[in-house]
Amino acid sequence: MAAQQALPLRRRGLRVLGGVLIALVLAAVFGLYTDPDFMILMADQVWACF
Repeated sequence: MAAQQALPLRRRGLRVLGGVLIALVLAAVFGLYTDPDFMILMADQVWACF
């Protein structure tokens, strides 16, 4: 019976961990976009496609 209760807790823990990881990645990407040099680099790369 304890194994049946541990499974939902494990799934909940994995979902929380996944959410935290996603939030960290999004925060890192947002941090890059606040850097003016990165924005110029991205604009140059997009412009190079045309």
